[in-house]
Amino acid sequence: MSGPHFVPPDPTAISGVMKAPFVKLPEPATVFSGRARRLRKLAAPSHLASYLDFLASIFEAQNAILPELGEAQVPAPEFIARARRFEMPPLDRSAMTSDGTLRDTCRRLFALLAPIPKPEAANAALERTERLKNDVLGAMIGNVLADSIPAEAIAEHVYVAAALQVHFARLAARIDASALVPVGVGLCPVCGGRPGASLIVGWYGAEGARYASCALCSTLWNEVRVKCLACGSTKGVGYQEIEGQGGTIKAETCDECGHYVKVLYQHKDMELDPVADDVASVGLDQLLRESAYARAGLNPYLAGY
Repeated sequence: MSGPHFVPPDPTAISGVMKAPFVKLPEPATVFSGRARRLRKLAAPSHLASYLDFLASIFEAQNAILPELGEAQVPAPEFIARARRFEMPPLDRSAMTSDGTLRDTCRRLFALLAPIPKPEAANAALERTERLKNDVLGAMIGNVLADSIPAEAIAEHVYVAAALQVHFARLAARIDASALVPVGVGLCPVCGGRPGASLIVGWYGAEGARYASCALCSTLWNEVRVKCLACGSTKGVGYQEIEGQGGTIKAETCDECGHYVKVLYQHKDMELDPVADDVASVGLDQLLRESAYARAGLNPYLAGY
């Protein structure tokens, strides 16, 4: 596999679409099942087949519990109006750790994941997670929402994060899109989450527009192209890809902050999914990290990588 290939920014990328919709809210009834199908398809020819199939099973379980869950309680209209006035996301992460519906979502998902085939380490982590008392589970929910997951408990938190994705997608789906406003660079206007990836879409009325995809609630929101979603810089932004991959997945890199976010060119391939294809293109992540270490004169395999 050849290394990352630098490509210049797309000259049509700035203000190509004048009035693209600001957000596209998730549809829980289709988002998880669609990701599962995409992962199954990507797994077939991949050397990561067992891993991608395992993730597909998690998405299938997320979809399967939807009919069993109680109604998700969205914030009151006056709270949403206040959030809009102060340019804040309407879903308050700090209020979620004691949410009974969320804890029920966790328990139901853990139970459904128990029988699916998984590596021994993943199974052991799930068993530990199933035994958690509510206060510990609440603390883990808080860790995920604060992006402060302890390194020694990553596996357990993955299952909690999967339940949070279900809960927040259900909440986001019930928010009035017209009440949402930008809340900061690279931040989801619904829950304040960071994007897992971004899409260049081909939807009618938004052709060529860029949408960031929230890693937590699956909301898509419009962002300017050729802009770092980590720091907001428009300087030193470049694009790298693996040669021979058709130009459908690139890493948007930033010289200013050193971060990158993948861009999926969905208008070239409508099947691209911001979660499934991000995971399946891990080879690009690997090569980018190796290149970063090489520029620093380090061996990634001797530097804690």
